[in-house]
Order: sequence, then C-alpha cells, then structure tokens
Amino acid sequence: MKLKYLFHIAVKNVGINKSRSLLTVLGIVIGIASIIVIMSLGAGASQLITDQISGIGSQTIAVHPGREATSPTDFAQMFSDSIKQKDVDALLVKENVPGIIAVMPEVYGGVTGSYENETYRFTILGASDVLVRMMDIKLSEGVFMSEDQVRDASSVAVIGGKVRDELFAGDDPVGKKIKVKGVNLRIIGVIAKQGGSSLMNFDDMVFTPYTTAQRYILGTKHYNELAILADPSIPLETTVQDIKTTLRISHNITDPEKDDFNVNTAADLLDRISSITTALTIFLAAVASISLIVGGIGIMNIMLVSVTERTREIGLRKAIGATETNILLQFLFEAIILTFAGGIIGVLFGAAVSVMFAYAINHFSTIVWTYSFPVKGALIGIGVSTFIGLIFGIFPARHAAKKNPIEALRYE
Repeated sequence: MKLKYLFHIAVKNVGINKSRSLLTVLGIVIGIASIIVIMSLGAGASQLITDQISGIGSQTIAVHPGREATSPTDFAQMFSDSIKQKDVDALLVKENVPGIIAVMPEVYGGVTGSYENETYRFTILGASDVLVRMMDIKLSEGVFMSEDQVRDASSVAVIGGKVRDELFAGDDPVGKKIKVKGVNLRIIGVIAKQGGSSLMNFDDMVFTPYTTAQRYILGTKHYNELAILADPSIPLETTVQDIKTTLRISHNITDPEKDDFNVNTAADLLDRISSITTALTIFLAAVASISLIVGGIGIMNIMLVSVTERTREIGLRKAIGATETNILLQFLFEAIILTFAGGIIGVLFGAAVSVMFAYAINHFSTIVWTYSFPVKGALIGIGVSTFIGLIFGIFPARHAAKKNPIEALRYE
C-alpha cells in the first residue's frame, strides 16, 4: 500500500471528528503558543535593552566599588565603599590614564522631598555636568547644573517630569525650592519626560551636584559609581587596563584576584544582560514546553480510544490484505498530522498574542517596543510537536497493528 494513500486515509480520519481532533491537540497548541510568546517577548526585551545601552555611548566606562560578583560569597563585595576622591584624582592624572576625557563621580539613594504641603519619594542622583554628554538628556525647562555649581557644592537641582507632576501639579517649578533631608534645593531645570523607554528612569529622579548630595544629603564619603568618558582615538581596552592599573596602585593591590572594584564598558554590560535575558527566555520556554508532554499524553490517550473504536475497521483492512506495517503507518500518520496541525495553530496563535502584547505596550506606555517573530522558535516548535506525535503515536499505532483480524472482525 502506497504511503500517499495511507497519508490520505489518515487525513480523512482526522477530519471526520473535527471537534475531538481540536480538543486533542489543545495541549500542543497552548505549549507551542506559550513558547512563541515567551521567545517573542524575550527578543523584544533584549532589543529594548540593547537600544538603551547603545544610548549610553560606546566610549563610556563604569567603575563600581566592590569585586564583581561571580559567586554567592562575593555578594557582600557589591556594597563596598572602596571608590573615593583619591581614586578620582589618580585617574585624572594624564600620565596614569591618557585615554580619559572626563570622570563623573556618582552617588545616589532613595529620599523623600517636599514642596509646601506635597511630599514625594524619589531617587536622588548626585552627578555633574558631564552627565549631559554621556546620556541623551533633554531639558524641557531651565538648564542643567554647571561645573562651577558642582565645584561649589551648590544647593541646586534638576528634576524629572514625574517629580514635577507630583510636587508642583503642573506649575512651573524653576526657581522654586524643594526640601530634601533639611536641605533646600533650588530647581534650575526640568528634564523632558522620557517614560519607561529610558534605561534609567529619569522621570522619577532628581539630579544635584554630587558634592552637594554627598556632603549634605546622603552623608557618604565614598562614591557609588564612577562614569568615565573615554577618548575614542585610544583603544578602549587600553583605557580600561590603565584604569585598573591606576586603581590597583591607589588601593595598594598587587594581586588582580583581590580587586575591590570592577570596571565595565557598555559592551560588557550588553553581553551580560543579553546572557541573562537569553537564559531566562530559555528557562521560561522550557517550563512552557512541559505542556507539550501533557499534550503528547493526551494524543496517545485519544489514539488508544480511536483504536478501540475502530477495531472492526482494522480487522476489515487486514482481511482484505493490509499488513501490520500499513496499519501502524496509518495510525502513526494520524498522530503526526494531529500534532503537526497543533504546532501550526500554536505558532499562529502565539504570533497573534505577541502582536497584541507589542501593540498594548506601545499604545498604553511610552516604551518603544519592537515586535519580533521568533522564526527559529517557530521551526523548532513545529518540529518538536511533530516529533511528539511520532513518539506518543507509536504505542497506539503498534497496538492497532498487532490486533488479530479474526477477533477484530468479531468485535462489537
């Protein structure tokens, strides 16, 4: 019996009871759709993060206190206070690091600010005028802090759009003062609203000179981060190595394994975040694929029921010359057709849901979300669903093929 004929019979039998066939492959559909949605959202999130990190600038280097955490025992090192003013002074010596254009110390923390009867909790970031050159910051009103104001530890602030709305209810805040931990900060500028599209939520932040934040608000003697603007004419790897060497000398460190700081570039950050998002996407897809196993068991159960219902048909086919191989292939084709169709439906349904998610994110938030159809995920999903049909269809197909034709014809 030709395979084409067996395939035709299998398709016909699957189509006889459309409702049962659809319910049978529901687990496969849900599993494949879940994988497509997860992979699509993972790709969109990765693209969003990539775009935001790219906005920081390829020549930006970040220095954080504490050894880079590579194991649970290194977690406490992340809260080190090892970066101080002496390190900034050492890095600014041209002979030490020729590739540095500017160094911006940063301090930050959560605080509560007030204006008249209004209060609001936000993140205060102590920085300098260099921040404007490093990040794509646009002001809707006023000006950003100046180098002189940083040097003099002036009590000035630049606020985000949400802070303005919460404290000033839409009024012009420039020239007015907000009180933060007993310090009156005169507002000199307002950052244009960026929404969730920014890697750092500038809308919910207040910027002040790092000298002011360190001395009068946060009361620290160390820096949470050093943001360094590198000279593009000098290889970035050379500048990074010079920074590490200078900080080791400043901290009296001779063994690189004992570094109490870590240095990262935008490319390093991108690689790290990409690895995390990829691992998380794979993990979630693996969890979602459990429903494929459940769907496969459902396929096997329904196929066994079908074999029982069609016992007389099997006996009749054998009586007119069908071999065990013919019967086995017929039922195996039916199982594969069911799961293959479930895979196709799952891919289409998952793609539709992903498009709806992307539309909702773009429509109801300020995030610019890029829809991405996971072609590899779709191909893998269809392939896996077909493979599941093959695996879980073998047992009922063999059960049908082994039936005795005489007993099958007598079956009521």
